Amino acid sequence: MENPPGIFRRTLAYNDQIMLCHFELRKGSRVPFHDHPAAQNGYLISGRMHMLWEDGRRLLAEPGTGWCFLPNERHGAEVLEDSEAVECFTPLRPDYLPRD
Repeated sequence: MENPPGIFRRTLAYNDQIMLCHFELRKGSRVPFHDHPAAQNGYLISGRMHMLWEDGRRLLAEPGTGWCFLPNERHGAEVLEDSEAVECFTPLRPDYLPRD
């Protein structure tokens, strides 16, 4: 699933409480500021990204960097290089459920 442009998501595993997703992100793509009821944590496998908080905080994520966003905390990302990441959401995000 590609959404937004340049961001490719694959849901790997989930139950009612937690969801694990894999992301491939293309250089120059952006995840616009958004929020959701799920807590979110992630780990950058490869590439470089800026993780962004609406209050102006930024985290330069490089391979091995982890991050957390609280439930309903507005956040986004800028992809500096082609990147690969995994993220967990709790509870699961219904909008990320696989579609047949």
